[in-house]
Amino acid sequence: MRYLVGLLALALAALYLGNASWRASLPQDNLRLIAHRGVHQTFNRDNLENDTCTAERMDPPTHEFLENTIPSMKAAFAAGADIVELDVHPTTDGRFAVLHDWTVDCRTEGKGVTREQSLAALKALDIGYGYTADGGRTFPFRGKGVGLMPSLEEVFEAVPEGRFLVNFKSKEEREGRMLADLIAARPAWRAAVWGVYGGDPPTRAAAQLMPQAKSWTRSSLVDCLGRYIALGWSGYMPPACRDTTVMLPVNVAPWLWGWPNLFQERMRAAGTGIILLGPYSSGDMGTAGIDTAEDAERIPAPFDGYVWTNRIETIGPMLRR
Repeated sequence: MRYLVGLLALALAALYLGNASWRASLPQDNLRLIAHRGVHQTFNRDNLENDTCTAERMDPPTHEFLENTIPSMKAAFAAGADIVELDVHPTTDGRFAVLHDWTVDCRTEGKGVTREQSLAALKALDIGYGYTADGGRTFPFRGKGVGLMPSLEEVFEAVPEGRFLVNFKSKEEREGRMLADLIAARPAWRAAVWGVYGGDPPTRAAAQLMPQAKSWTRSSLVDCLGRYIALGWSGYMPPACRDTTVMLPVNVAPWLWGWPNLFQERMRAAGTGIILLGPYSSGDMGTAGIDTAEDAERIPAPFDGYVWTNRIETIGPMLRR
C-alpha cells in the first residue's frame, strides 16, 4: 500500500510540475480589447432565452448609444477598443445589414425576419423604438434610431481605420461567400475584417476564402477545449487547438492545464489566440463579458490576448494598462 501511495504522490507531483504556470514567463503584457456590439445599452441577463427581447429589459441608460450603429462603434474605438464585434444579416437585395436580432420585432416598430427585407426597408426603421428600462412605461430612445441601422459597407467607409469581428447569425454558407466577394471587390477593406465567427457553414466558407482573417466555430472551439482538457496535462497540443482562436470564460480558464502563463505560452506556440470572456453560468445565453471591476481583477497579468466586454466605455479606460 505504501508503495502505491508513493507512486501516486510521485505521479501527482509530476502532473503539477509539468503544468505549473510558473514554468512559463511571458515576455510582456499585450492585452487588447474587443467591444461587443460597440458602446451599447446593456440589459438584465437573468433567465435569458434565445427569443428574449433584450430591449425590453434594458438597464437604466447612462449614455445615448445604440448597439451596432456607426456612432456606437466610433465611441467604442475612442474608449480603447482594438476590435469591435458586429452582427450581420443578408438582405433581399444582396447587401449586409448590421443588426443583432433574427427579426426586427424587438428593437423596431417593424415586423418580420430581418433577412427577408430589403436594406432600404430596414434603414427606414427606428432601431431605438423598443427600448425600455421600466417595463414599457417609457421608451427613451423611441424616434431617435430612424435610419441608424447601417449596411456593412457603410461601416467600413465610416470607420476606415477600424478592425471588426463579423458575427454570422445564421448557418447559411452563402453569407461567408458574400463577405469574401465584398472584400474582393474592395481590397482596401481587407484589413477591416479582423475575424469571423458564428454559424459554422458561413464561418468556414469565409475562412477558406479569406485566410487572412481569424476564424473559429463553435464546433472547433468545443473540439479544441475538450481535447486539451483530456490530453493537455501531458503537454500535447491537439491539432484542433492549432492556428485558431479560443474563447474562455474567466471562471473556466483557471481549470485548464497550465493556466495562466503556461497555457498562454502553449497557445501562442501553436499560433492560437485567446479571447477572455466574462463568467459563465449554467443556462447562460448570449455572451457574457468582462464588464465590472471585479471581473477585470480576474484577468491574469501579464495577459497576451483579447478581453471581451459589453461595457467598453467603462472597461476600456480601466484596462489600458
